[in-house]
Amino acid sequence: MLTLHGACIALCETGILIRGPSGAGKSSLALLLADAADGAFVADDRVVCTVREGRLVACPHPSLAGQVEIRGQGILPVAELGIPFRPEVVLDLAVDLVETAPRLPEPPEAAALLGLTLPRLVLDRGVRAAGLAPLLIRAALRKHRP
Repeated sequence: MLTLHGACIALCETGILIRGPSGAGKSSLALLLADAADGAFVADDRVVCTVREGRLVACPHPSLAGQVEIRGQGILPVAELGIPFRPEVVLDLAVDLVETAPRLPEPPEAAALLGLTLPRLVLDRGVRAAGLAPLLIRAALRKHRP
């Protein structure tokens, strides 16, 4: 078992782990994605990862299940925001939020967790500020879908 600082959501049956430093916008991006018709919120702040049947499974830390921290608003139940909650999801993509990225980067290396790897997407602040993160995440999911 591994507990990570991050956020996690599901789009249909696809789990997405969002990582980054404090204040990078992990919770905000998770809420935007989870608010889609095919989205659900899984975890915020502490994501508990385990291996089950050769796959990475993510769930919230029990003390934070169904809750999200919104800067300046505090910790809120996702149900109050009208967003569905899901208690766990199999992870299929890791998204790393960074301050800056090269203009024309090489494809990122896979994310390694608990001896397994996940496809990885790196999104810098400019891409997120332009509102392109959800589009790029869905494109990455289509690219890496088995």
